[in-house]
Amino acid sequence: MGVVVNKDGVLAGKVAVVTGASRGIGEAIAYRYAQEGAKVIVSARTVEDGDHVLAGGINSVVQRIRDAGGEAHAVRADLALPEHRINLINEAAEEFGPVDILVNNAAITYFIPVQEFPEKRFRLMMEVQVYGPFHLAQLVLPAMIERQSGRILNISSHAALHPKKDAGGRGGTVYGLCKAAMERFTTGLASEVYAQNIGVNAISPGLVATPGVVHHNLITDDTPEESITPVEHMSEACLKLVHGDAKGLTGRITYAADVLTEFDLEPAALIG
Repeated sequence: MGVVVNKDGVLAGKVAVVTGASRGIGEAIAYRYAQEGAKVIVSARTVEDGDHVLAGGINSVVQRIRDAGGEAHAVRADLALPEHRINLINEAAEEFGPVDILVNNAAITYFIPVQEFPEKRFRLMMEVQVYGPFHLAQLVLPAMIERQSGRILNISSHAALHPKKDAGGRGGTVYGLCKAAMERFTTGLASEVYAQNIGVNAISPGLVATPGVVHHNLITDDTPEESITPVEHMSEACLKLVHGDAKGLTGRITYAADVLTEFDLEPAALIG
């Protein structure tokens, strides 16, 4: 028997928006939240499997959740466009109700050295990875503040850490810049909404063999197997960060492995 949904799980009745959920980490988070009873808005640019060079699509993710007994709804959104961000939150509210959980996972990434980095691509990365999450937070916060409850989870990366001066690089400076900005946004917002019982955290996955990671050749034949993080570890850690005592678990800049260790978590199998 496959994985089924627990409608009385720790996220029972909660409305969760997960961006970048057509594949990889976002897809895994959508499954894990649905398995715990959340009503999940699955969002990305790719609607059908085959529409993109990378495998995956939001319609197939939604169908797998529904087949397992869960509730999900697909919303196509290009997070570079403000009207798409507004529609995403509006459609979530129309379909399931006010958003309880926002997961900012979507990203668009180019690995190009600073000297050659085109302004157009720089602005696009900043729009999707920095201003997009900021704007989405602005859109969900009024309802969260009114209800004195909510969670915002930003997906970061070890790229936010300062590199060693002699480390060289693969053109990841702009990516690291975006993730560092997201982490500072996380702690700042967590402080602002602490009194309103809204938890805001950022988490980095480690090296997960997602389609995007493979596409960018971040994992090669020489990559030690023990350095690769199973996606189930990330999704379990992301579940922990969006339920329970919001004031007791907020303002974290953390890592999947650390969350699993701290709370002695055993990653669950996923739908699909």
